[in-house]
Amino acid sequence: MATMASAAAASASARRWRWRWKWRTRDAVLALLIASVLAPPLLLYGGAPIAPFSGPILMGSAASGLDLSNLDAFAAVKEPIQTVASDAAALKAGLIQHIVDQSSGIDRGTKDNGMVASVNKKGGVEFTKENGLIDDGKLRENKVRAMRNSSGLNITLNKDHTADRPPEKTTDTTSEDSDIRAISNNTSHSTASPDSTIRVLRDQLKRARTYIGFLSSRGNHGFIKDLRRRMRDIQQALSGATNDKQLPKKYYLSHRYTKFFTVGISDDDLCLVSGVHGRIREMELTLTKVKQVHENCAAIISKLQATLHSTEEQMQAHKQEANYATQIAAKALPKRLNCLAMRLTNEYYSSSSSNKHFPYEEKLEDPKLQHYALFSDNVLGAAVVVNSTIIHAKTPENHVFHIVTDKLNYAAMRMWFLENSQGKAAIEVQNIEDFTWLNSSYSPVLKQLESQFMINYYFKTQQDKRDNNPKFQNPKYLSILNHLRFYLPEIFPKLYKVLFLDDDIVVQQDLSALWSIDLKGKVNGAIQTCGETFHRFDRYLNFSNPLIAKNFERRACGWAYGMNMFDLSEWRKRNITDVYHYWQEQNEHRLLWKLGTLPAGLVTFWNQTFPLDHKWHLLGLGYKPNVNQKDIEGAAVIHYNGNRKPWLEIAMAKYRKYWSKYVNFDNVFIRQCNIHP
Repeated sequence: MATMASAAAASASARRWRWRWKWRTRDAVLALLIASVLAPPLLLYGGAPIAPFSGPILMGSAASGLDLSNLDAFAAVKEPIQTVASDAAALKAGLIQHIVDQSSGIDRGTKDNGMVASVNKKGGVEFTKENGLIDDGKLRENKVRAMRNSSGLNITLNKDHTADRPPEKTTDTTSEDSDIRAISNNTSHSTASPDSTIRVLRDQLKRARTYIGFLSSRGNHGFIKDLRRRMRDIQQALSGATNDKQLPKKYYLSHRYTKFFTVGISDDDLCLVSGVHGRIREMELTLTKVKQVHENCAAIISKLQATLHSTEEQMQAHKQEANYATQIAAKALPKRLNCLAMRLTNEYYSSSSSNKHFPYEEKLEDPKLQHYALFSDNVLGAAVVVNSTIIHAKTPENHVFHIVTDKLNYAAMRMWFLENSQGKAAIEVQNIEDFTWLNSSYSPVLKQLESQFMINYYFKTQQDKRDNNPKFQNPKYLSILNHLRFYLPEIFPKLYKVLFLDDDIVVQQDLSALWSIDLKGKVNGAIQTCGETFHRFDRYLNFSNPLIAKNFERRACGWAYGMNMFDLSEWRKRNITDVYHYWQEQNEHRLLWKLGTLPAGLVTFWNQTFPLDHKWHLLGLGYKPNVNQKDIEGAAVIHYNGNRKPWLEIAMAKYRKYWSKYVNFDNVFIRQCNIHP
């Protein structure tokens, strides 16, 4: 019997245990269901939910977000959740009135009068008491502060509520906090410069594009998505702005804030000031996190090096294309200049101008006067040289201009100067075809220009040419006009001194003083060009050739053609023309220098050049973009040496005015050919 009673008692105890366990399980399930139902409104009342993580949250007053400096609008927040909607109007008015450009981030554990509001590991907000109960007003204020911390907002309490409150304390519990502060400091920048913010935005875009290139090969799609979103924000902020004042003043709130402010507030009111600096810091945080994750520095360096190498190759290719295009443009005769030459030629032969003679022909061989030599096939260029010289001459009647051109432009050149009187100055226009003594049996350069080697070099297809640089294939080297400067004594047998001028110069002062300069027994008076490395002998001559290395100094100073005073008496004494012929014969196959007159001049007038003061001749207006304006205005002669001649479309606009003011744009032929400043 005792055994049966014991068994019955054990069975009853087991049933009671199973019943209790069953109801305990039901209680737990029921509690979870209740919690899941009540959690959303409780969270809405107890603190704004944390948005999905899109980068570290900034700490410090400079973080991106909102700054609510008054809490009166939030005082109506009551314990029951039903009162939230009824206070939406007050929330809206206080929010819009007190939002400012900057906001603070999260404080990890803010203590206030016994209530501690903190963000837990799951992103929620927890309230804990430290010193017992507190009144409802303090609890309400602490809850609002928790909402600020959890949503990234900076809500400053009203002075009436915060007068006796101790300052908030921030505890650095993780290394992430220190990193965030460092980023906040790094992204703060001075606004002294009008485009400082623009530069920061553009720099961040460049870095973001670089990181996207790195991350795409490693499968970091989350980071790429986040970076692209930040890039869109930055690009929207830039929106074509060129300085900080042009940046937009308003932005829509970030998605992490919209959930808190959706109750009773329209979309238009959500267009609040978020601040460009906030977007800058959000991007900086994202870039910093990507940098921490992407630790493969070797791969980054390797890819950067490959990118740099590829960019350099592309840059060199573009430079070669630009150089080739510039050379082609420099070779081509502009349509307007061709029109001018054709109209002048037609007028010359259709009228009686061919029978006219220039006045003051008796001055042409007078050695006591100031003689100029100008060899050109450019009518407009020659006109500017003569016009600018006479305008600044103190005694124009003492100036004599000897112009030599080719057969094609002879009629046009004569017609221009016959119709455009130069006052009392004497003008002579000659045809190079009339120099019967200048032939291939006398001049080595003429003989070479007629050789098969030169014909192949200039007229074969591009694939057969050994030199890729079009500079040395310029057809102007085929013209003997370019080499006529080496035959001055033969052209002017009765003169003692001649000032040689190029057709791409402009005279800005009286040049009479040049004839009184003592050249110290030298033949050539010119300015030296030692200031630039490419104007020394080794940049023009081939010093790997023993003949060049034996006779010249590698680092000797070069000098400039364009405005040169030649003493023809000393020229004849030293047989300079024979020296020129010797070096031309040695360079038959262009082994000593490429085609051109300056290298030939360097070897011909070696130790025969007197350096003139640099104020007489300023170079570089045909290729230098940064010639000093004061130097230009103070020079006696400015020279458009280089490819960008003032009469070409590729000329530098800021230098063209010094040339164009000496062009007579009222001339009927100028107007007919549509030549304008």
